[in-house]
Amino acid sequence: MSLPLVIILMGSRADEPHCQKIAETARSLGLEVVLHIGSAHKTPQHVLDILQNYEQNPRPKVYITVAGRSNALSGFVDAAVSAPVIACPPPSDAYGGADVFSSLRMPSGVAPAVVLEPANAALLAAKILGLCSPETQQAVSGFQKQQAGKILGDDRALQA
Repeated sequence: MSLPLVIILMGSRADEPHCQKIAETARSLGLEVVLHIGSAHKTPQHVLDILQNYEQNPRPKVYITVAGRSNALSGFVDAAVSAPVIACPPPSDAYGGADVFSSLRMPSGVAPAVVLEPANAALLAAKILGLCSPETQQAVSGFQKQQAGKILGDDRALQA
């Protein structure tokens, strides 16, 4: 059986460092990751071709879109696929950080989730894919226990 799939679609190559953080966490949770570059504004047909390729495959999948400024990519992808979409816009100081609103405000019938931290976007994808993969569900549980262990260890160290 193949691993659950996370398709990370970035709006431009400038988003790659942000996407690599997502990919690293997703892989650590036992997910297969593929990365693509495509713009809803500049290359809409290319994005549709990428999506069509993955949508024809019944394999469990989640899309993670990474685009800033005017994030049309997340809504564009969500409207074109039946699998879940997570928008994870890169951090920005542009417009006083208000460009994040382009990831939050979507028209009716378009519903990508928005997660700002790259590792948390991967975690949400794993939780979703864990619904159909016991191995992924176990990886998520292990990750959560590891995170809790860090906090408990830090508290013990502080109390000592």
